[in-house]
Amino acid sequence: MPRQSTIKRTTKETDIAITLALDGTGETDVSTGIGFFDHMLNSFGRHGMFDLDVTAKGDLFVDGHHTVEDAGIVLGQAFAKALGDKYGIIRYGDVTLPMDEALVLVAVDISGRGALYWDMDIPYQLVGQFDSTLAKEFFIAFATNAGITLHVKQLAGENVHHIIEATFKAVARALRTAVRIDPTAPDALPSTKGAL
Repeated sequence: MPRQSTIKRTTKETDIAITLALDGTGETDVSTGIGFFDHMLNSFGRHGMFDLDVTAKGDLFVDGHHTVEDAGIVLGQAFAKALGDKYGIIRYGDVTLPMDEALVLVAVDISGRGALYWDMDIPYQLVGQFDSTLAKEFFIAFATNAGITLHVKQLAGENVHHIIEATFKAVARALRTAVRIDPTAPDALPSTKGAL
């Protein structure tokens, strides 16, 4: 069965549709109205090898908060749905990813218990029209709705663009490993409890 999903979510603040294929080639088509956020989601798809289509229309006349957070919610829901019963997945993934002076460590557990553990030092700054504080808000929403335990730790970095981009790429690459089907146990659930 193809591991893919489409989720649509409409509120008074945002209208978001995301289609995700876990076993893709990294093809993306992203439009959120926030250029740097588009760049991050394109990088996420490419480095995770996920096919990802994102259309988000939000109340950007207020700011980008609702659009970024709600995109995290919908992407998390799309991941959870695409993963299905989780049989055969590797479950865990980790990566330490450099981007110039920035170095970010990410570890992920597709546990069914959504939580973000964030040890980052990202100064407030606008990167284009993207508020740097929204990176954390995005990953809180994503991890909670995907049902994954996500650890993100900054080991080095000064440039805000580099730190945030390294984070998106590192999360994608850790997930790329975690969602992969384990060729040695393709029909097994990687849990002693019998459920994830």
